[in-house]
Amino acid sequence: MKNFISFRILSGVFCWPGIALLALVLMTGCRSKTALDSNGVPYKLIVAVYEGDNPGETTKVLDEVRPYMEKKLGIPVEFQKSTDYTTVIEAMTTGKVHMAYLSPFSYIIATKKQKLVPMVTSGMDGKPSTYKSLIFTNPHTGIHSIGELKARAKDLTLCFADPASTSGHLVPMAYLTTIGLNPKTAFKETMFAGSHYASVLSVKSGKVDVGCSSELSFSKMQREGLIKEGDIVMLWTSDPIVESPICMRPEVNPAFTEKVAQAYVDMPKDAPAVFHDYMARYFGKAADSMSYMRVNDSLYDPLRKIAGSLEDLTPTKK
Repeated sequence: MKNFISFRILSGVFCWPGIALLALVLMTGCRSKTALDSNGVPYKLIVAVYEGDNPGETTKVLDEVRPYMEKKLGIPVEFQKSTDYTTVIEAMTTGKVHMAYLSPFSYIIATKKQKLVPMVTSGMDGKPSTYKSLIFTNPHTGIHSIGELKARAKDLTLCFADPASTSGHLVPMAYLTTIGLNPKTAFKETMFAGSHYASVLSVKSGKVDVGCSSELSFSKMQREGLIKEGDIVMLWTSDPIVESPICMRPEVNPAFTEKVAQAYVDMPKDAPAVFHDYMARYFGKAADSMSYMRVNDSLYDPLRKIAGSLEDLTPTKK
């Protein structure tokens, strides 16, 4: 018995540090990836990003952005990439990530469920950048105007891009509806291509008669040689659309959110190559004249009005 007691005492003295370390490891392991410290600051900043039409390219540029942000913020940063905006919205509104790169329309959808803090968007000459929505067709349809599109709609197939895309869904759908072409009933079939590239290529190949996409994606495909003059007939171009916001969840410490926003604002100056590589994906040479600038929620009110004017935002196949 004496020897047994001695063993217990010795174990308490010499093994306690090991037990404490094990407990710390277990506590850390059980902590949620999106946990915040007592000041509301993430232990690791988790960011949701839509991969776009070229996932490999997105990964490459985010691999450049990540170390810059980690240096600026003093914590690890993890980008979680998704092939659709719906997943990004879900991750943001359910607290699976702290931050997200959202399209204007996906931001509007998300803020119906959860208040978010818009931080920055791309800008030029002190104003937010803009882009446009396009509606186009294959030359073989013989259609060259919206009037001809209206006259033949019942015999045509139509595709949007991603359901949460602004230029590839919301804006062209609203336009078609205002001219009497309800996408759910006016066309032979209406569908989602899944992405901007897929929408353009589906029309180019003749698999779909009419498509919708972003001017930025269309121009990028031209630069990459994926489409050339004569492949597509342009039918309609929208008014300018305010560029996409980068947003934070509201429970994150406001001072930390400000620090993140400032890191983006400072990127063109402090990491010009990183900034250029990211912006040049869609803006090409114009990236040299661009910046990140602060953005506020009211900037997206016009798009909210458009979304609110539509009774049904989910076209279905017939």
